[in-house]
Parts: sequence; structure tokens; C-alpha cells
Amino acid sequence: MHHPAPPETTISEHMANVFSQLKASQLPSAVREVAITDLIDMTGLCVAAREQDYVRQIAGGWDSDGPCTAIGHARTLDAAGAAVVNGVATHGEDFDDTLEGAPIRVGAMVIPAVLAASERFGLSGERALLGIVAGMEAVCRLNHVAAGKMHKACFHPVGVIGALGAAVGAGTAMGLDEKCLSMAMGVAGSMSSGIIEFLTDGAWTKRLHPGWAAQSGLRAAVIARQGFFAPRTIFEGEHNFFRAFAPSAIPDYSHLLEGLGEHFYMEKIAFKPYACGTMIHPYIDCMIRLAAQGVKADQIQRIECPTGEGLVHRLWEPLEAKHRPPSGYAAKFSMPFCMAVGFFDGDAGLAQFTDERAADPAVLALAARISYVIDPANEYPRNYSGHIRVTLKDGSTIALDQPHMRGGMREPLTRGQIIAKFHGNIAHGHWPEALGRDLLAFCEGLPDHRDLAGLASFRH
Repeated sequence: MHHPAPPETTISEHMANVFSQLKASQLPSAVREVAITDLIDMTGLCVAAREQDYVRQIAGGWDSDGPCTAIGHARTLDAAGAAVVNGVATHGEDFDDTLEGAPIRVGAMVIPAVLAASERFGLSGERALLGIVAGMEAVCRLNHVAAGKMHKACFHPVGVIGALGAAVGAGTAMGLDEKCLSMAMGVAGSMSSGIIEFLTDGAWTKRLHPGWAAQSGLRAAVIARQGFFAPRTIFEGEHNFFRAFAPSAIPDYSHLLEGLGEHFYMEKIAFKPYACGTMIHPYIDCMIRLAAQGVKADQIQRIECPTGEGLVHRLWEPLEAKHRPPSGYAAKFSMPFCMAVGFFDGDAGLAQFTDERAADPAVLALAARISYVIDPANEYPRNYSGHIRVTLKDGSTIALDQPHMRGGMREPLTRGQIIAKFHGNIAHGHWPEALGRDLLAFCEGLPDHRDLAGLASFRH
């Protein structure tokens, strides 16, 4: 059987060439800012989730101790274990970053891998910053190649693409040369995993995926550093990554080639003001404005929401189940619940998604009056907007629209707002305020650290 000769320089080799030559001094200030902001957001989320059952179970189920820090935990783990726990905790409350235009989580897979590699191998803060930037840029670009098509094949891009991004991040931080960094991607392609069956009942495997991807990518980088032979043609070969995980796609590889290292997709990373599905946020904003107008829940006959077709499967249907989510976690992916709780509480933070709140009769009664209609003109996924058409019992109507997601490119959260969110997460995790301030200072000063031994201060 004839196999065409692989190209002289493959896509992974081109990417590895660019990432292996990155220099911290040459990074645009906006890119450095996003990386540090994401680190601040991520570490606060680790503390916020540290006492949750799923985090305790992941940590308890990890059988290897070692020298690395799971933020907010006294026990130390091997590098892979620290990456798993920090990745799961970052994403577990659905309060972490997202990417506009081609939605995926970014920092939850990359930053835990880079921190673990840096702590384990004595790398500088500058190396860690480079790794975070490279890994997050890889995730952002990879997710544009076949945007939306992995979900159609029942895969969760966080777990699939995340392993490659973590490999690039850890490998770049570790200083892998071009050949080894390309091999790290080749290894990570066989470690990618994660199916979306969690959608059926709000199962916790969604929370596991970024942590598993983080440790997979870290392991791939460590293996590749030994010179392990992996496919050079992970992206363009006959049995390639996207053919496996997104078989209905026609991959657009220009996203992996054009302008790499010159302009950065990661500048489009958005930070979440609410602890639930990102596309829900503009609808929550509409409901908060509705309540601010003085409308009471018992005046509302029904609310109809024009929406993009891409939101329906995960956030609206099956509608009867979304009207009565079975848990606080499942409620995060229910458009009607999130809208109703936002109306009553003026927020959709960590406190709004307990199991008790998910069973609140008043919230559920309002949620039951919320439905959707598909709007073919909706801009999703290029833009996340919110639209509510309210019919009151007296026959009058109110229409409210939120043209974009707060926290995204059109209305980014300020560093001050991110820091306020960080301190709220520290308090939620029952950590001392002073320790939170120390962690914030550690993150803000990342590029200046000689090594990351200071992470040991946050084993509490």
C-alpha cells in the first residue's frame, strides 16, 4: 500500500519551531496581561473548590505523592497529581475562562500543567509565563480548526484539545527543542480523551476532563524530552487528530500556521462574571435588568427567548429537565434556572448553584415560565447575546436585549474586577484573607520568580 511521503516540515513541527523560540521579552504586553490574569483567576478558583466533594475525591483517588502543590491542599503530590487536582478545581465550578468565537476553556488545562512542570523541574517564573502563553495559544488556535465539530462527534474539546495545549505549555516551559516539542504533541494526540455523556445527568466527568488533559500533556512533554518517537503528522496524516475527533469537519489548518507567534488568539480569552455556562450570561444580565425595573415574579406570565441554534442542545433541551435541574451542578447548564435565579438574586455566583438552591420552589416556578425560540439571525458562536420577550399577566410586554457577554472582548472585566472575583473565591474556600493576598502577589509577580518553590506556601 502506497503512503505519500510526509511533508518536509509538518504542522506540528512548524508550531514547535515557533513556540520553542518564544522569548518572554518579546511577548506583547496584552498577551502577558491575559496570562497573568488567567493565573490569578485560576488559582482563586482552586481555593474556591478545594472543599468540594469532587475535588476531595480526585485528590483522594490519586495514588502518587511527590513534591508538587495542589493549591489549597496540605498533601503534596507528584507533578501529574498536582496537575489533575488543580485542573479539576479550576474548572469544577464552571467559573473559569472561555474563548470567544470558538468556545473552549483554556487556562484550566494549560496552567496546572505548567505550574506542575515548573515546580517539579525547578523552572523560573519567566519559563512558566512562556509555557502558559504557548499552551494557551495552542489551545485557542487548535479549537478554531474544526470549531463545534468535536461536540458533534460526542467529544469534549476541553479533554481532547486540552491535552495538546498542556503538552505545548509544559514542553515550552521545560525548554524542549523543536523536535521534542513536536513529539510531545504527537504523544499527547494519543492521550486525548473525554466524551460528553455528562450532559445526560450533569455527571462529574466534565470536571475531570481539564485535569486529565493537564496531566496527560505534562506526561507527554516529559516522555518526549527523552526522545520518544511519536507521529510527526499528527495533524495532516491519514489517521490524524481531527479526522479521529471531528470526523465531520473539513479542518482549516490556517489557524495553526498563519501569524503564529506574531498575533495571538489568546487575546480573545474571556473571563466569567457568573459561575455557569458562558452563553447564558447575557440572558442573566437581561433578567437582572428586568428585576431592576421593579417587575415582580408573580407579574410574569411567560418569557420567550430568541436564541442561537447552537445553544439549544446543551442549555435548553430537554426543556422539561432544564426547568427542574436535578442538582446545583446541573443547574449551571440550565438556561431557565440560571435566568430565574439571576432575577431573584441579582447574581449567578457560587452561592446560586447549591443543591438546595436548585430545589427552591420560587426559582423553579419562574424557570417553568421561560422558553425559547430559535433565531436564525443569532450571531452565536461569533458573539454571545441575550434576548428576552416578557409577557406580563396584565397583557403588557417588555423586551430586553444584551448585545454581548460581559467579560468578553466587547466589554472585558477589568483587572480590578478579576481581583474582586479572586477574593470572593478565596472567601468561598474558607481561606485566610492574608493567604489570599500572598497568593495574589505570587501570581502578579510570576515572571520575576527565580523558581516556583513559593507555591509551597499555598498548601493550606
